[in-house]
Formats: sequence, C-alpha cells, structure tokens
Amino acid sequence: MSDEGGEQSLAKGALSALESTIMGIAGTSPAFSIAVTTGTIYAAIGTLSVGSLLYSGLLMLGLMFAFASLNRVMPDAGAAFAWVGTVFGPTWGFFAGWGLMVASVVFMVSATLPAATATLLLVAPGQLDNTPLVTGIAAVWLTVVTAIVLRGIRHASYAQVIVTIAEAVIIFVVMFAAVYVFAGKPAHAVSLSWISPTAFSFKSFADGAMVSVFLYWGWDVTMNLGEETEPADASSGAFWAMINLIVFFVVLMIVILIALSDQEIAASNTNVLYAISAKLFPAPWSYLIVLATMLSTVGALETQILQFSRSMFSMSRAGVLHPRYAAVHAEWQTPWVATLVIWGFGMVLLFSSSYMPSVASILEASIAAIGLQICFYMGLTGFACAWHFRGLLQTDMRAAMTQVVFPFIGGAFMAFVAAWSIPTFSPVVLTVGIGGLALGFVPLGLARWQKARDRAAATGG
Repeated sequence: MSDEGGEQSLAKGALSALESTIMGIAGTSPAFSIAVTTGTIYAAIGTLSVGSLLYSGLLMLGLMFAFASLNRVMPDAGAAFAWVGTVFGPTWGFFAGWGLMVASVVFMVSATLPAATATLLLVAPGQLDNTPLVTGIAAVWLTVVTAIVLRGIRHASYAQVIVTIAEAVIIFVVMFAAVYVFAGKPAHAVSLSWISPTAFSFKSFADGAMVSVFLYWGWDVTMNLGEETEPADASSGAFWAMINLIVFFVVLMIVILIALSDQEIAASNTNVLYAISAKLFPAPWSYLIVLATMLSTVGALETQILQFSRSMFSMSRAGVLHPRYAAVHAEWQTPWVATLVIWGFGMVLLFSSSYMPSVASILEASIAAIGLQICFYMGLTGFACAWHFRGLLQTDMRAAMTQVVFPFIGGAFMAFVAAWSIPTFSPVVLTVGIGGLALGFVPLGLARWQKARDRAAATGG
C-alpha cells in the first residue's frame, strides 16, 4: 500500500484511445438506459423522442468539447472538480466533484438491483420475488465489479471491453432483425417529422431533454481516467464515444418505433428491448436481450465506481477531503481506499433499500434527482471551459467554437434543464437532489477546520 498522502501515482498511460472510447460508451449503460427511459420519454413526447435524443446529444457534444479541451491542458482524475476549482475557485470545484460522487452512489445502487433481477430472469425466473436472494445476488455483483476495478485499470478495461462487445453484438442482432421483419409493416411509419425542429414546442423539448440528460450521462468517465490515459487519447475517446452514442440512441429509438405500437411500448414498462426480442425470437433466444441489459448494467456499475473513486482520490490529494482517501495501492496503482468507500456505501444502501420500504422509495425517487446533480457538475464544467478559453474569441474564432461557444451552449443547456425540471419534482426528489449537494458542506467544513488547526499548530497558535 502507499502512504496515506497518496504519493504513489495512478497507472499513467495505461489506456489506449480505443479503450477510452469503449469506456465512454459503456459508461452510459446503453441497453439499460434505453430500456428504462424509453417508456418515460415516449409517454412525454411520443415520436419526437427521436429528435429529442438527436438534439440533446448534439448539445451534450458541446460539453464533451469542454471536458476534452480542459483535459488537454490539465488532465486530472478529478476532472470537473479540478477544472471548475481552477477556474471558479475551490468551493465551486468541491461541489462539482461532490455532485458527481453523489450521483454515482445513487445510480450505482439503483442499477445493482436490476442487474440481480436480470440474472434471476435468466437462471431462476420463479425467484424474482425472493427479496433476500435478489439482494444477495446484487451484493455479489457489486463486490465482483468492485474487485475488478480494485485490481487495476487494465483489469477494468479488459472486463469492460468484453462486456461491451458482447452487449453490442446482441443488440445489433436484435436491431437488424427488427428492421428486416417490421420495415414492411412498421408500427410507426418513419417520418422526418420525428426530428423536425418545428415540431417541438418549448415544453416538449424541455420534457424530452430531462430524460435525455440521464440517458447520455456516463461518457465523461473517460475524463476521470485522464491520468491513466494519454491526454490526446482521452479526448479522442470522449469524442468518438459521444458520436457513437448519438448515432446508436437515435437509430435504436427509430427501431423501437418501427417494431412496437404505442400500446406495446406502454405495456413493456422498462422491458422495451425484451418486448422487441420476444416478438422476433422464441424462448430461450428472446432472453439474450436480457443478458445484454444485464451486461450493460454491470458495465455501468464499473464506470460509476471508477468515476467516484477517481474523483474522491483527486479531491483528497488536493486536501479538500481527508488524505486517507488519496491512498494508492503500490502494486495495483488504484485508489483502493476510495474504491472501498463506494463499495461500502453501495452495500449499506443496497440492503437498506431491500428491507426498508421507505429507503427503497427514496432511492427510486432519487433516480430523477440524479439529473439535477448531472446538470450541476456538467453545466459548471461547460461554463468553466468557456471562461478559461475566452481569450480565443479575440485571437482564434475556429478554436473558440469548440472551446468557448459550444461549451457555453452546453452549460446553458444544462442550466435550462435544471431550471425547468426543479418545479416538476416531488419534495423527496428535491430533498435527494438538492439535499445531496448541500450535504457536501459537512466534509467541506471539516476539511477547512482541519486545515485551520494544522496551520495554527504549525505557527504555534
């Protein structure tokens, strides 16, 4: 083990551009995200879901330019924390990092149970109502994924590549089969009106964007791995991950509309991909898409552990959290203490939500609250990039487009989504979303108090 100060460095240059791209794609949990959000976004705006995914993705691309630009000049495992702190001051930087960590914990736990139920659906569907068994399997998944991440970024990368390729093959087989079978008699006839800007009202665009933000979230894990990737490779990975995700989500939503009627989408709830697979293939082949969804969820668990642990490591190294969390394993070159912290949080919340209905309902509601935390830290990063590179507006307008204009638009988009969604949220969602951010004042205050004590002791005060 390294000393508590974390002098041992992370595994610099361990990931290639291709591995970074795969990490970014897997970070959004494509199959899981589309499965759980399709019903919601379609109920809100119907066939305009296609256009919403396209335009929200393009706006998210502006934030990708912000992250990539800042990563080139100051790569840091803390990403948003480090950059926002440098540009706007340590307090804003702390809360940017804190927002990401809170969102990661909530999402990780929220995704662990679906991974467990998908596992049982494949091997023992009659046990889906067995709460102790579901919780136990969820705990196993959480522990296995944590162990892989703990053992080193190379192990995490190999696992992610395998999982993502298997997931992609299954999904593409289902997509091609759906187009082949249903294109002649589609449930919804393909129309350019699905992506027409004039078809959107202010409300429909905002309602779709609220869901799309959550769906696209996760690609920025590439930036948290910036110290373990060459800066150019990390930025390239983020760019190609976003391009692939925009194309994938838009095309997949079109396929869903071709294959399923309004009634079938509504009835499928969070199993929209399985609903398509069941129309195409007999059992047990139809269950392969369940396997893809499970693999997608497991991949997302890995990336959230990576984002949390790297952010906590960076914040501790900078002195805004206790230095013990910056400890790096001498052999594995991973922030082992920070990784175990998120595993511990996950286990506590997992068992609490499984056996305490009140906690379970809070976690369910908090999925919506994640959107607020995403908007907060990503929006801040977009504005930080625009402000940091603002001088380019007078010297190089071409560079200013990707380092000032697009990042500012991305940040404004996030601010708009947050402002629109806050009045629609329940008190529980607001408590988790805003309260989760406000809770950061506790560790921030403790860190500053400790620093003041250390200075007083050093000066003999």
